[in-house]
Amino acid sequence: MITIDTASAVPPYEQVRAQLAGQISDRTLAAGTRLPTVRRLAADLGLAVNTVARSYRELEEAGLVETRGRAGTFVSAAGERSRAVAMKAAREYAVTVRALGLDAAEALSIVGAALGQT
Repeated sequence: MITIDTASAVPPYEQVRAQLAGQISDRTLAAGTRLPTVRRLAADLGLAVNTVARSYRELEEAGLVETRGRAGTFVSAAGERSRAVAMKAAREYAVTVRALGLDAAEALSIVGAALGQT
């Protein structure tokens, strides 16, 4: 279930994208699951079609979903591969951080800054 907080400073397309990405990441939406059409989800959420389309487009660019023409948009198995690649990168980062003598708090702060969250 996706909810939109109209009082939030986070744009609606990002709220949709983040919630779907979270559901894919925690496997609430399994690989192969068909997502609602853009028009249907937009109508259900009271959003413009282009808003939902942008969310889907960004999820596709991230490899979390794939559009199969008129068949619709599906959760991609590539999302599993993406997690594996991210885990490998995280392990390599941890090795580098330890070699540099940085503590966990500082390492996490660096990651937050790199992700634009600080």
